[in-house]
Amino acid sequence: MLEIELKVRVDSLGPVRKKLQENNAEFFGRVYEHDIYYNAPHRDFKKTDEALRVRYTDRNITITYKGAKIKNLGIKAREELNTAIESGEVFGHILSRLGFEKSAEVNKWRENYRYSNASIALDEVENLGTFIEIEVLADNTTSTATKRIDHIKKELGIKGKAILASYLELLQAKQ
Repeated sequence: MLEIELKVRVDSLGPVRKKLQENNAEFFGRVYEHDIYYNAPHRDFKKTDEALRVRYTDRNITITYKGAKIKNLGIKAREELNTAIESGEVFGHILSRLGFEKSAEVNKWRENYRYSNASIALDEVENLGTFIEIEVLADNTTSTATKRIDHIKKELGIKGKAILASYLELLQAKQ
């Protein structure tokens, strides 16, 4: 499954939040996400453009593998595999025993919406600012997903250039 995503930096989340409410988007709540990223002992994920993340929220703990970005689309697309786990601490110990090392942490508040068969996230990322993400899952074809994202962007009045970098990459570039 491919994750097709548009990320745009915005000055304020308010206007998009208002548009989502006016258009009866389904609101799933606001959650604090603490993400810990790991690097592999056998290859450098920064060089291979992969990511291994453990995400902690007040609701659950999820492991995510993200494959290298597909770069020729003008929008971010990559394979993403997720699974819930019982203990992030135990998983961290397992990774450590296997030679994986913590490489970075990302913290953010996220408001989650469902609108027009897409996931919409309003993000406040610590040390980075505010962002809107529109995400669609696709099998292998990205053109339909890309068109849907562009349509939603226009409907919600989101302006700004697509950011292809992840929050992890943005934070690392800032350091």
